[in-house]
Amino acid sequence: MPQSFIADAPRKSAAISIARVICILGVVYVHAWTGLTGYDLQLAKGSPQEDLRWILMDVFGRSAVPLLGLISGWLVASSNRTRDWPTHVARKARTILLPMVLWNVLALVLVSGTAWLLTLPAPTPHSLDWVFEEIFVASRNPDINVQMPFLRDLFVCMLAAPLLVRLANPWLIALAAIAAVCQILGVGAPVFMRASIPFFFVLGILARRGHVADRIAAWPLVLTVLPFAGLTCLQLYSALRLGTDPATPEAAALDLAVRVAAAVTYWRVAWALSDSPARTFLLRIEPFAFFLFCSHLILIWLGGPVLGALFGKLGSPLYPLYLLTQPLIVLLAVILLGTLLVRAAPGPARVLSGGRLTAR
Repeated sequence: MPQSFIADAPRKSAAISIARVICILGVVYVHAWTGLTGYDLQLAKGSPQEDLRWILMDVFGRSAVPLLGLISGWLVASSNRTRDWPTHVARKARTILLPMVLWNVLALVLVSGTAWLLTLPAPTPHSLDWVFEEIFVASRNPDINVQMPFLRDLFVCMLAAPLLVRLANPWLIALAAIAAVCQILGVGAPVFMRASIPFFFVLGILARRGHVADRIAAWPLVLTVLPFAGLTCLQLYSALRLGTDPATPEAAALDLAVRVAAAVTYWRVAWALSDSPARTFLLRIEPFAFFLFCSHLILIWLGGPVLGALFGKLGSPLYPLYLLTQPLIVLLAVILLGTLLVRAAPGPARVLSGGRLTAR
């Protein structure tokens, strides 16, 4: 391996941590509280505030998720422990599957419980099958913790990782191509809720072997931003102005291209931030990132209407301010809750954070 790759290893580690933070903060925009039903959101389509919400979702939310999958693939490809299947799976069950299940149980208790007690407009149990799916995400997307299919699919990828890291590049390229086609055609469930997750996971393994992260880090920032910006503008115009059905193969193919370009852009941005004044702050909040990912929808379900009473629903004069600041509001709540949990119950804090929050 060239000396330049070795010399940049500490900065690369910091960039990975920073990428997790900015990506997961962006995911909050996808699930931001609006105060409107699905029908009302359709009626608001084309309004300035709804356009702003879509822009934030596409630029900072949906487009940030692929890099998380890439990073996961990149990390398993670089770890010798991945090849020991029982140890590897046990570790990932403890840090991915168990927190997912526990957070889904908490969502049922807190969100559905509040809906039952205080008439919160949120899903409530209506069958044992519904409860089972909400907890384990076995064959459909959950209604409360709608972000959890990522962890579910990531764990399935981890089950296959000891085999994947042993495959030659042509086999991995073929698997990535199959996953891409499945994503474009909307095929995957119940094996994968989103075929894009194994696609980016396998790309992460290939990226590690080809030192792609190092090569992109050497590119000018503008070179990575322009393709992403151009494709995103095309996608937004297609969705917001032409009303293109996102389920069509053409729209899905464009979406996948946007996500690939986004992963490149966000990695280059994270690399730049890893050598900036923001580095220290971002690394300090990185241990809370997994906790933020798992808990943010519970906080939005419960806290969104409370602050919404102050700022108003989508369409209200103050709503854009509320929308723009929701990731920071949720982050502050997560840091407070996580810190208190570490002090009061370090064991549960460690489990719920995937081992990232520990008593010092």
